[in-house]
Amino acid sequence: MVIFIRKAAENLHILEVVFFRNLLAFVVMIPILKSTGLSAIKMNNTKLFFMRGFFGAIGMLAGFTCLTLIPLAQATAISFSKPIFITIGATIFLGEIIKARRIAAIIIGIIGMLIIVQPGVNTFSFGIILAIIAALAHSMNALIVKKLTLTDTPQAIITWMVIILIPITFIPAIPVWEWPSLETWLYLWGIGIVGTLAHFTWTKSYSMAEITSLEPVEFIKLPIMALFGWMIFSEIPGTWTWIGGLIIFISTIYISHRESKASNSLKPNDGAQEPKL
Repeated sequence: MVIFIRKAAENLHILEVVFFRNLLAFVVMIPILKSTGLSAIKMNNTKLFFMRGFFGAIGMLAGFTCLTLIPLAQATAISFSKPIFITIGATIFLGEIIKARRIAAIIIGIIGMLIIVQPGVNTFSFGIILAIIAALAHSMNALIVKKLTLTDTPQAIITWMVIILIPITFIPAIPVWEWPSLETWLYLWGIGIVGTLAHFTWTKSYSMAEITSLEPVEFIKLPIMALFGWMIFSEIPGTWTWIGGLIIFISTIYISHRESKASNSLKPNDGAQEPKL
């Protein structure tokens, strides 16, 4: 999807790209909604849905924009920091307790991010700042989704995210509005279709497998983005992007592993002792 975003943004303002991503995603979702019925998207926690819309808009606007300002591999590597921010946010907002090992993993992950951005060595660019803001916003979004899953269906969570974002992202797109060309329409539809399918398939995968078994798949994105960035946009990621991305990835894998063990220890009839985090 990020390739379509970058290509669409070559001829259309990024604010419009964000709006069309949500509008066309809703169009793609209409046949799915017809098959599941409206009862499956009943909104039970209105406040949290709109909070998710707020952070979702920030994350999408920052994330899409950073893809036009920094190399794809660098943006992808920074996005690996989301589990780190989720753990910190869970401690602050949900009162979850983290112990020494996970604190160490968070510190290591932050070091990995500093290796990528290299403040004081390279210019701390606006694109890097936006990539970090996007990771923070998506982390808050994930915490809200964690709460929403207790009261609402996955179909509702996915559908209302798009519906709420359509007007939110349309307003900032008005001042820069221009109609897309035929080629740009193709990229926009690619964003809508691929983005929606990815959202549904990942949501389904989380319901079918342990999250720790899925985390290694995330790292595959880095070489894929590096390859596409080189083939399509002549971008060559630096050594520090690979090193920092690997460090962040290792720390997030450890955090996810400890989260899984902690969750398993709370299951009924599990006789295991509380894991030492």
